[in-house]
Amino acid sequence: MIKTTAAALALVLSVIAAANADPVADFYSGKSLRMLIGYGPGGGYDLYGRLVAEFLPKYLPGHPTIVPENMPGAGSFSAAKYMAEVAPKDGTVFGSLAQTFALDSAVGAASSVDASTFHYIGRVTTNIDVGAALASVGIKSIADVRAKQYTVGASGRGSTTDIYPRALNAYGGTKFKIVLGYKGTNDILLAMERGEVDIVGAYGLPGMLASHPGWIDKGQATLLYQAALKRNALLPNVPTLPELATSDEGRAVLRAIAGTAEIGRSIIVGPAVPAERLAALRQAFAAMLQDPSFIATCQKRHLMVDAGSGQEMDAIAKETFALPQPVRLKIKAMLSSK
Repeated sequence: MIKTTAAALALVLSVIAAANADPVADFYSGKSLRMLIGYGPGGGYDLYGRLVAEFLPKYLPGHPTIVPENMPGAGSFSAAKYMAEVAPKDGTVFGSLAQTFALDSAVGAASSVDASTFHYIGRVTTNIDVGAALASVGIKSIADVRAKQYTVGASGRGSTTDIYPRALNAYGGTKFKIVLGYKGTNDILLAMERGEVDIVGAYGLPGMLASHPGWIDKGQATLLYQAALKRNALLPNVPTLPELATSDEGRAVLRAIAGTAEIGRSIIVGPAVPAERLAALRQAFAAMLQDPSFIATCQKRHLMVDAGSGQEMDAIAKETFALPQPVRLKIKAMLSSK
């Protein structure tokens, strides 16, 4: 009788244990995961990719470790291709990839990797770019650039410093004269100070807050547009790219381009990750964003946080892939032209 009771109790306990088991935690427990960063060390994708690798394990079921790994090449498409074709499809490999990944994939501008099969787990921050002119230039608003030609510095064809003003010339009625050949944003800012050009076509809001906060709160510059789908709380009076469109087709093009800034510094997983693991990753990412130590670290490192969910990022990518083919072709021509 005692043996029978003990056996029955053991069976009940085993059933309870099975019912309480967490297969996602069991899978991740003791594992070393990888964070592939599609660019070299030191840039925004690297900083945010390593930040997530540092803090996300605390909230992942099973508390695995995440090892960051730089895999630069082809504007992060080398890392994307590896995730699509080589990496295990089990939620153990993450990517800090170009914010233009979905757009480039949808229009076929840079890679054969199908971004529609990937899924975002969340965004740490947007990467809103702003078009700006020093107050001394005398430009009061975008209306002035629609009425008169002004020079805008750009680093090269296909860069955001070139794409935004070129798209606005085509679809927003502006008269930007684009001057190519600068090495990057810092060189363009110096050229503005020297009077070589009037406008910087794309200055990231995080960088502006760190280096030129007076441009925002002291009127030291005129902010002409923001590459975003909705106006940032810090820039309530600055129009978004889609708002400046003069036609429905232009609005579709400018919305697709602006959507890349909304994706910003997001973390993505590759194709075929099991649904329950994707859900757990998204839940852990959301919890990480609320962690006081995470927030304090971002403040200490001067890293902007403008969080978004993986579902929201996937929705932006889905909208991009739903663009009509004629619109895709126009965007491809703009992204690919030299």
